Amino acid sequence: MTAPVVVVGIGADGWDGLSPAARREIETAEVLMGSARQLALVSTSAEQITWPSPLLPALPGLLAGYRDRRICVLASGDPMFHGIGSTLVRILGPENVRILPSPSSVSLACARMGWPVERTHVISAVGRPLATLNAALRPGERLLILGADPARVATILINAGYGESPFSVLELLGAPDEQLRHTTANGWAIWGDTPDPLNIVAVECFPDPGTPTPPRVPGLPDETFDHDGQLTKREVRAVTLGLLGTDGILWDIGAGAGSIAIEWLRAHPAATAIAIERDPARATRITRNAETLGTPTLRVLTGTAPDVLAALTTPPTTIFIGGGLTTPGLLDHCWSSLHPGGRLVANAVTLESEAVLSTWYGHLGGDLFRLSINRAAPIGDFTTWRPQLPVTIWSVTKPSEEPR
Repeated sequence: MTAPVVVVGIGADGWDGLSPAARREIETAEVLMGSARQLALVSTSAEQITWPSPLLPALPGLLAGYRDRRICVLASGDPMFHGIGSTLVRILGPENVRILPSPSSVSLACARMGWPVERTHVISAVGRPLATLNAALRPGERLLILGADPARVATILINAGYGESPFSVLELLGAPDEQLRHTTANGWAIWGDTPDPLNIVAVECFPDPGTPTPPRVPGLPDETFDHDGQLTKREVRAVTLGLLGTDGILWDIGAGAGSIAIEWLRAHPAATAIAIERDPARATRITRNAETLGTPTLRVLTGTAPDVLAALTTPPTTIFIGGGLTTPGLLDHCWSSLHPGGRLVANAVTLESEAVLSTWYGHLGGDLFRLSINRAAPIGDFTTWRPQLPVTIWSVTKPSEEPR
């Protein structure tokens, strides 16, 4: 590029809301790029280019075609907040992009609601499953949901037991015809109105009486998951998740109800997790659990490891094996696939699986221990301890210098 691409953030108030510096960049641009809505907000003699759809595949070629001319790109609000600015920096490098932001939609929404920005949880549904909202529902939490149909947001809240939560729809923020409507999730569902597409939903979470609140820390109650008994139990799950540690790409092999992958994603929402389960009914159940618990990005593969793992080309940074340890070649494939510096954790409840872990521990080291849990249970008129099946756990980190 002969000159940096200038990205100007523009609000719904259009030209009137721009700073003098932002106006100058638009007035002196030779090529102005943006959405049809954004381009309609300004008047300029520059050649106007409306974004094609889909945009991302076409963007590098589009920029290259105008590399010898002064390019100004229009963006909504703050271009670096879920905006085109971040994409351009990634493509061109920060030295070739100059950003002139306007107030983001989040800043405007918080100003209207009287909410501190730093204490408000923002959820973007633009290109993302709206079911991620489920993971954010906690008493007293203030949420701003971007790019979502308010009716769908209200339905999720009602189904999760948050139907009486204060519910506001903020439309065309900053524009002369800006509109704010306040009700509850239940009220909006009854209202059934269709707002302007340029809206933000603001929710202050208040659960209905008796609504459970899943904790953020590892170890959700077993009954949180729909399962048929194939489930890493709560106490063992909490220890296992602590050993799995950092985010990245997780393979959950022999996933059962998907509890490990789901809780791992709840702790690392920007990460990637793949659940591998050979039983189709359980695989379907995993998908349902992931939706309910706010991790709809969980990818579920139905098949037997290691065969099904051949379709996964990106090395995992973390692997959990909850079943299938005695399958020939499984641990070999997992260890060779694991990214250097990555973590592998495997749990065993049978003597045969335990023997496999003991052998690998002898070869590679790491930590090997047995976890025994006893739960209090009634015995006649008294209480006793009921032992759970002991679980042998092996945890090991792949050396960073080892080739992939």
